[in-house]
Amino acid sequence: QLQLVESGGGLVQPGGSLRLSCAASGFTLDYYTIGWFRQAPGKEREGVSCISSSGGSTNYADSVKGRFTISRDNANNTVYLQMNSLKPEDTAVYYCAAVAGTSTMCVDYGMEYWGKGTLVTVSS
Repeated sequence: QLQLVESGGGLVQPGGSLRLSCAASGFTLDYYTIGWFRQAPGKEREGVSCISSSGGSTNYADSVKGRFTISRDNANNTVYLQMNSLKPEDTAVYYCAAVAGTSTMCVDYGMEYWGKGTLVTVSS
């Protein structure tokens, strides 16, 4: 069964850091572009970051540029999102998603597989 599982969420104070992980089972991530998305309470889901299958191309939402870093470890079939300088407005459920191919863009409706999400709460 093809599955993506997010982990690493939790409660953190403003200015703190978290590292989210997205682990795949049932398939190898080598040939997939991976995106991180988030959905805050009462808001639509939005794209956060995207990394190409090779890892050579990444992009970020303006709201997280300079604070978040996406990376992948294909040997361990895992993609990471390092989140630094967290703000209360980063509070959301974070999802990872995968689409086969070499695209350098992650579009919500184009992703093939989705995890169930991990909650990140930034609060003092």
